[in-house]
Amino acid sequence: MIQHPWHEASPGPNPPHEVHALVEIPSGSKAKFEVDKDSGLIKLDRVLFASAHYPAHYGFIPQTLGDDKDPLDILVLCSEEVPPLCLVPARVVGVMRMIDRGEGDEKILAVASGDRSFDGIEHVSQLPNSFRAELTHFFSVYKQLEKKEVRVEEPEGPEVAKELILRALDFYKQKFPKI
Repeated sequence: MIQHPWHEASPGPNPPHEVHALVEIPSGSKAKFEVDKDSGLIKLDRVLFASAHYPAHYGFIPQTLGDDKDPLDILVLCSEEVPPLCLVPARVVGVMRMIDRGEGDEKILAVASGDRSFDGIEHVSQLPNSFRAELTHFFSVYKQLEKKEVRVEEPEGPEVAKELILRALDFYKQKFPKI
């Protein structure tokens, strides 16, 4: 039995190409759920103070550590609803870099491996333009009413994302060598 999803769930069957995304926030939600770092339980961090909702399933890759000292964020496209704490095998297609309150914050972009709706999608450029625009818009404005500034850069391809994943896996092993 997994005791803590960040530390004990597998990062995936073939990282950095195919990873496990541990979903914290279902697509369409305004609730910002996150796994509590101490207990491993899912908690409500806040309800978005905006009229926007998450445009994709949002979570993290287990056993990773980003530059922000949190697990590496991942957004997963899936045509079905995915509940919080669900582990989703996902194919990495890109990354969206952001500056959130002056600090770098990367969001890995992926598609659910088990969803035939996304067969053939290997690069973020193959996702619909409308979805890429919605994603950029969401992360540009979702904290505006909280008076927090976020700058979003254009999404980059899977090569950049995979380098970030490898770095986050290595950073995790350095920080948590005995887990």
